Amino acid sequence: MSDKRARGRRPTAEEKALWRHVTRDVVPLRAKKARIPEADYATELRETAEPSFPRENPETRALPALPRIEPAKPAPADLEVGRPAGVDKRNATRLRRGKLPIEARVDLHGMTQERAFRALNGFILRSHEAGLRCVLVITGKGLRPDGGVGVLRSAVPRWLNQSPCRERVLAVTHATQNDGGEGAYYVMLKRKK
Repeated sequence: MSDKRARGRRPTAEEKALWRHVTRDVVPLRAKKARIPEADYATELRETAEPSFPRENPETRALPALPRIEPAKPAPADLEVGRPAGVDKRNATRLRRGKLPIEARVDLHGMTQERAFRALNGFILRSHEAGLRCVLVITGKGLRPDGGVGVLRSAVPRWLNQSPCRERVLAVTHATQNDGGEGAYYVMLKRKK
């Protein structure tokens, strides 16, 4: 096969102008920034002879407009007990040390999971609506003879990460010994908008 056939035809002046217009902002990946002379595509097209582009197909000319896509709100990150990511350092330290005033509390001792879940959701929603910032959720330690952790103690952080609580909760950490220790959680709520 000859060299001429392998390369194909030579691009026209119009095709060269179009290519320069399309690649004017392209920078090679592994080379230094290439210096591409600025070219005015419209001027170069006017200077060339009759355009050689195929005529528009009437069926493709009247395509419907695409609907506007709104950017999705990012989902809040999962809460981790003891790691208040959405709180400034000063308030995170105060929350962890139990120095923020507790404005309300709920005690889930002795409740079934279903009842405790409903009570927790209602408590968080009412507290947020009331504009409260720091609340105490008491689960009890629920220590088992086999060394396991109580059902409510392990379920509450998971429930706080689910809707509708997650949209209202800013941070969660274990309470100090004075407020229940490992059997209770300080919950910092977001400000009411």
